[in-house]
Amino acid sequence: MNPQKIEFYTGPAGGWGALNSVKNALLRQDIPLKGAKTLLSANQPDGFDCPGCAWPDRHHASTFEFCENGVKAVAAEATARRAGPELFERHTVSELARQSDFWLEDQGRLTHPMVYDGVLDRYRPIGWDAAFALIASHLNALPDPNQAMFYTSGRASNEAAFLYQLFVREYGTNNFPDCSNMCHEPSGNGMRPQIGVGKGTVTLDDFELADAIFIFGQNPGTNHPRMLGELRAASKRGARIVSFNPLRERGLERFQDPQSKMEMATLGSTPISSHYFQLRGGGDLAAVKGMMKRLLERHDAGEQALLDHAFIAEHTVGFQALADDLRAESWDLITEECGLTREQIHTAADLYAGAKNTVVCWGMGITQHQHAVATIQMLVNLLLMRGNIGRPGAGACPVRGHSNVQGDRTMGIWEKPPAALLDRLRQVFGFEPPRQNGVDTVEAIQLMREGKGKVFFALGGNFAAATPDTHETWKALRQCDLTVHVATKLNRSHVVHGREALILPCLGRTEIDVQATGPQGVTVEDSMSMVHLSLGINPPASEHLLSEPAIVARLAAATLGRRSRTAWLWLIEDYARIRDQIEAVFDDFKDFNARVAVPGGFRLRNTASERVWDTPARKATFFPHPVPRDTPVHRARRSMQARQRDTLVFSLLTTRSHDQYNTTIYGMDDRYRGVFGQRRVVFIHAEDLRALSLADGDWVDLHTVWDDDQHRRADRFRLVAYDIPRGCLAAYYPETNPLVPLSATAIAAGTPTSKAIPVRLTPHLEP
Repeated sequence: MNPQKIEFYTGPAGGWGALNSVKNALLRQDIPLKGAKTLLSANQPDGFDCPGCAWPDRHHASTFEFCENGVKAVAAEATARRAGPELFERHTVSELARQSDFWLEDQGRLTHPMVYDGVLDRYRPIGWDAAFALIASHLNALPDPNQAMFYTSGRASNEAAFLYQLFVREYGTNNFPDCSNMCHEPSGNGMRPQIGVGKGTVTLDDFELADAIFIFGQNPGTNHPRMLGELRAASKRGARIVSFNPLRERGLERFQDPQSKMEMATLGSTPISSHYFQLRGGGDLAAVKGMMKRLLERHDAGEQALLDHAFIAEHTVGFQALADDLRAESWDLITEECGLTREQIHTAADLYAGAKNTVVCWGMGITQHQHAVATIQMLVNLLLMRGNIGRPGAGACPVRGHSNVQGDRTMGIWEKPPAALLDRLRQVFGFEPPRQNGVDTVEAIQLMREGKGKVFFALGGNFAAATPDTHETWKALRQCDLTVHVATKLNRSHVVHGREALILPCLGRTEIDVQATGPQGVTVEDSMSMVHLSLGINPPASEHLLSEPAIVARLAAATLGRRSRTAWLWLIEDYARIRDQIEAVFDDFKDFNARVAVPGGFRLRNTASERVWDTPARKATFFPHPVPRDTPVHRARRSMQARQRDTLVFSLLTTRSHDQYNTTIYGMDDRYRGVFGQRRVVFIHAEDLRALSLADGDWVDLHTVWDDDQHRRADRFRLVAYDIPRGCLAAYYPETNPLVPLSATAIAAGTPTSKAIPVRLTPHLEP
């Protein structure tokens, strides 16, 4: 581990720093040779899908189809380290709970199913049959199936997710809190009523044809590093890349391609963003509205070709209402709320107007805000104004996070299932699915907190670390009668448990999955609706591991017994049988087994990319939205000014470090931001430091400013002067998750608003 220091990084993203990080990741996990061999099969037609992000795969012209952070994910899974029964013999759960998140996961792969012994305060081994019997006894004893909650991580395969939703619905509930609720729920909820699909409309081919790529609220250098290859190629052929982000992110500035011999030899790099706009956190809606207002003003001044009138007339409704709203909006309000000047907004709009084909990308910097749904609809409005959906080189690109988070939703992991899905399940499997909507992630926490949620089952993920309002979430989990976690490695959720608890270790994506008919492959869906096969290549970390489909099927058989007509154990003998059932339920998966056998797989139909609009109006719809003036940050500033005029309220955005993926922390560095050996830092503008009479390097506590009686705080963070707009702060999660109230959610989506939390700072006083 590096010593603690702040040393700002001057190099490009990627390059020799990335290669050095790859080497260190393999060495740290004691797998230099095994790891290198494993990586050659990552994202290959006859290999495994990377367990990291959901960025699509190219037609594999290279054996090196992985990125720096993908290497960290693969190394962590293929590690030589083991967290077996001996670890739990050495440590009580109370002792484990005092360790850091990094330490817990760094112990290595789980090897045995474990059950919590409350008398000894330890986990001890348990047989698989006994574990399934224990879970089944709890589930079958509940007076109402809705007292159980079934969480899903984005890592679960299509096969596992399909069996999971089938089992849970036959059990009797739609309680499917999942990681989509935490990230891109606003994307689906915004796009479905607008263009008829909740997914992106582009493919990688569109990136090759785009004249401009606009990127909002996304940091591909850390979160989707393979995207940098597409941006580099676009930049080299002259496409404009326009980025909107409060922070200066190195991956959006310049990139040194490790596969480019010339760049590596000369220490050169390729510029990524041609234009970079550092707007205030949450100011995207105002900025996009300003861009549209500029287009309309130029149109009204006689530049008729700026709008695609034929497309608007044939394919859309609601344009006049949007135009009226844009004309009436105040430029002063727009610039005040986004933090950009009118000239900057004009420049961005003119760049958009000058491009024939435009792709608009966004990430969680857009989705984790109170007005996320409205912002996404404004981004789509922008595309629709110039007909930039449903033609080559153009479209919407919400960039998903975890490897199969989009596929899980396609398979039916959704607390608000459409009636058509439930009807088809009844037709194919012969039971009546529950019709009542279930709970999402925040609602599940509230259910447990109220004592109405008794059993919590998690198929992957790290619920206790990923969720908001940490202390309330932990109280909620501890009120459960039973908590169960399917996992590959030890994490925080295993030491924040119910009265009874189980850890069920599963195979990883890199490992060979052998069932009765031989080795099996699973399928995943990437951010661009491509479905492809994933085949593990390494022996399992332990002979006691089960695959996720096997865990779900055996639990279903133990819980439902003879009252189920589904041959659960027969299905997992050959995963092609599961895919046959998926085909029977979902029309888009016709000839599933044959199509997925083709190298590279196939793309699911996307009606919006065909200009077929599955909306109530049967057309794409323009939705006008006002610039938000009454967000929690607005209210907190007004409230604090009325009470304590000299107290500054900041808008805190939570973010990942470069040594992190979601809640998994691979190390203590954030190379591109110049932070080494530590994580408890807060990035702040130098002028804000002076306004607080504080200095770079001082230590502070963070306090949420919220309209309830709870005092939420996170203590001892080091201030780091940084290039960030005034009034904004940035810090890492999960350390700052205690500051995010459960009630801070996106309108019409329920996603925690972790990118805009009103906080104040106080000097940290050492005890």
